[in-house]
Amino acid sequence: MTNKIYHFMGIKGSGMSALALILHGKGFNVQGSDITDYFFTQKGLEDANIPIYAFNEAKLGPEHIVIAGNAFNDNHPELVYAREQGAKIIRYHHFLGELVNDYTSIAVTGSHGKTTTTGLLSHVLTAIKPTSYLIGDGTGHGQADAEMFVLEACEYRRHFMAYHPDYAIITNVDFDHPDYYENIEDVFSAFESFAKQAKKAVIACGEDTFLTRLKNLPNIYYYGFSSSNDVVATNIFRDSKGSTFDVTIKGDYYGKFYVPAFGEHNILNSLAVITACYLENLDAHQVGVALSTFGGVKRRFSEKTVGSMIVIDDYAHHPSEISATLDAVQQKYPNKEVIAVFQPHTFTRTIALLDAFAEVLSSADNVYLFDIFASAREVKGDVSIEDLAAKINAPVHVLQENNLSELLNYENAVMVFMGAGDIDKIGQKYVEILTQLQLNTQ
Repeated sequence: MTNKIYHFMGIKGSGMSALALILHGKGFNVQGSDITDYFFTQKGLEDANIPIYAFNEAKLGPEHIVIAGNAFNDNHPELVYAREQGAKIIRYHHFLGELVNDYTSIAVTGSHGKTTTTGLLSHVLTAIKPTSYLIGDGTGHGQADAEMFVLEACEYRRHFMAYHPDYAIITNVDFDHPDYYENIEDVFSAFESFAKQAKKAVIACGEDTFLTRLKNLPNIYYYGFSSSNDVVATNIFRDSKGSTFDVTIKGDYYGKFYVPAFGEHNILNSLAVITACYLENLDAHQVGVALSTFGGVKRRFSEKTVGSMIVIDDYAHHPSEISATLDAVQQKYPNKEVIAVFQPHTFTRTIALLDAFAEVLSSADNVYLFDIFASAREVKGDVSIEDLAAKINAPVHVLQENNLSELLNYENAVMVFMGAGDIDKIGQKYVEILTQLQLNTQ
């Protein structure tokens, strides 16, 4: 214990809220500040009775260690005030990088799938041995006697270079964050640099063309479907209940596994987790039992049933992620109409990937679009939601947030809300309206 108080500036951020919960779970004094708008990440903070102040309301002093969220620059009024009052200030990724050095650490990164993979790995390890974990959906768990630490490592602005984990899991490399990275080669160079910081081993998806370029690293394990990988899934069976597959490692049969998740990408995510557990000499049977009880993570294929409608909320905000989500929907609900409801996130991403967005959305039966969500880190770009709509080869409609009436015309279908902005709030509003309509007809 310590008399120090950890103050999280921007505590509602997904990584920040998770880290706050970890320190709280370890018995430290924790508080934080943020804007007053409600975010889904704050429920866990409120359940833990962690004080949340509006920006500039908390009294800070030398007894405070201020952990600053990466969304705010050094000139933010609260950081200026904290500095004047003698508080110590450290950036989120630097603090986390120091924290994990006391554990056997596994950092999960990649352009897509890192949150689900981190959640799956955390779930499996926690079932077997004491583990602390930080997941990018805002979930954090700190255990006083933890031996393992699992963390999601974000590649944005190369923040993950602050981490030197024992193991690095890399799910894939794709062009994203065009407001920072120049091109796909720039993205790959960041992942390559990070991979070289792993102390024990790199666990990489062998189905990814860019990641196969890491093969000269001294201790790398590839997982995937091809027999050329070190860890291979065979005899794959996918149905509406999940996926079952056999695993061989270095040519030897390792076991049969079932995961109640959908889409080929979740088989790959499971292989990454199995590989990490294998390298830590964990019992394959225990790993399999834990895999079979995974319930998912927040805002990743989160489902609700309202009457005859299935409503899914998903964080997918990149063409590859949308493709994976729709593949998962079609696996679980092969006989239902699929309606994609999408809100693009950031103008830079929309401009850079406009054609790819249109192509993947065209696989849905119907598409509804909401206006582009502008990030605080960019100015409005020279692209409109109508530009995207014009390129989609499927029935497409542009909606306003205050008018969801068109979405109420469906029965016995799957409505998939996707995006990284506030599309979850729109989806929740739709669920509330649909629920009320169901009650009125009873």
